[in-house]
Amino acid sequence: MFQKILIANRGEIALRIHRACQEMGIKTVAIHSTADASAMHVRLADESVCIGPPSSTDSYLNIPAIIAAAEITGAEAIHPGYGFLSENARFADIVEEHNLTFIGPTAEHIRTMGDKIAAKDTMKRLGVPVVPGSDGGITDDETAFKISDSIGYPVIVKAAAGGGGRGMKVAQSRSALSGALTAARTEARAAFGDDAVYIEKYLGHPRHIEIQVLGDGRGHVLHLGERDCSLQRRHQKILEESPSPVISLAQRNAIGERCAKALADIKYRGAGTIEFLYEDGEFFFIEMNTRLQVEHPVTEMVTGIDLVREQIRVAAGEDLRFAQGDITLRGHAIECRINAEDPANFAPSPGTVTDYHAPGGLDVRVDSALYAGYRIPPYYDSLIAKLIVRGENREDCLMRLRRALEEYVIAGVKTSIPLHKLLVDNPDFQSGDYNIHWLEKFLKSRADQGLS
Repeated sequence: MFQKILIANRGEIALRIHRACQEMGIKTVAIHSTADASAMHVRLADESVCIGPPSSTDSYLNIPAIIAAAEITGAEAIHPGYGFLSENARFADIVEEHNLTFIGPTAEHIRTMGDKIAAKDTMKRLGVPVVPGSDGGITDDETAFKISDSIGYPVIVKAAAGGGGRGMKVAQSRSALSGALTAARTEARAAFGDDAVYIEKYLGHPRHIEIQVLGDGRGHVLHLGERDCSLQRRHQKILEESPSPVISLAQRNAIGERCAKALADIKYRGAGTIEFLYEDGEFFFIEMNTRLQVEHPVTEMVTGIDLVREQIRVAAGEDLRFAQGDITLRGHAIECRINAEDPANFAPSPGTVTDYHAPGGLDVRVDSALYAGYRIPPYYDSLIAKLIVRGENREDCLMRLRRALEEYVIAGVKTSIPLHKLLVDNPDFQSGDYNIHWLEKFLKSRADQGLS
């Protein structure tokens, strides 16, 4: 087992990884920008190294500085968390080239799944159902029209190297396709430096369902049930729950076993998430994330398995401690992403936290690096906390979540807590009757009524 791990991230996920390491008797090294010198993970880590100024490019994406920090502190492995360099195949290669261990999949698997076209082709070959669409990148409008005409409108144009909703445009009709192609290519080139796009059938009312997997790199892969991530705004997840209100045990086992078998065939290592659109009883693969997900705590709450600890163990060459038959879902869990932003218009709200009180009680978990007096910097993602609760069933979970949201105090900045209170009290959400378009329609309806 590793003696010392460098955490190549910041905020709540850096603190989450630090805690797992401490419980395993592993020392930690925190890297940080000058803007994060007083961050909680920096305060608690055994060692810390400043690697640059506030800009992510000059700090958390600065590969030479991160490698140097690992070498001067004697770290044996690097955990990338999520975001930043977590799905950067070049970074994974460089880590291994410096005789360090990358706590994650192989660079080959990151590279394959990071290209959405290659990922779709791979999953199709491995027997995972995919959304009807192009078999590869679209290089000319004539091919785009031919494919779209054959699968039927509406269609969605997606950036091959995309993520986070960027480089995605919907064409409701044939006449709108040229404009969607141009817009998607332009956005993809600006965001990812790659204007390759592909086309898929646009589903009208799907849910976003993802399957958590865990592999040992030697052909043993488990699935840990599903998460429903359908509450989204501009393709960004707001709230996640497990299990999904609409997935049966038979469906869960069937799609989970198919995912586990597919990744066992390629000897996948570490944690990963296979994401699907689900409509009318059918699953359609959209992408795979070769890293820990923001919403991993809901899976931990219902399975009792520490995913970060398992990532570390597998990266150290140890076997998975569980068989598929050991995995059971206990009750229901929901995660609310708490962002430092104005809930009325979603504008970022950095600043000083003047008062902070986290909710508690049975089966209430808060993943956050906040404390009273902490200054939330304006340079990074607005996610500042995750509130996760578990109940014996969904109704019990919702009651506990409502209570926890009422207890949660983050003063000095605006947060998305008021939005989550609205969602918990909404009849559609309470009944589980929502899809990936529901939240934006809900917000538009409130705006039209002059409500914030």
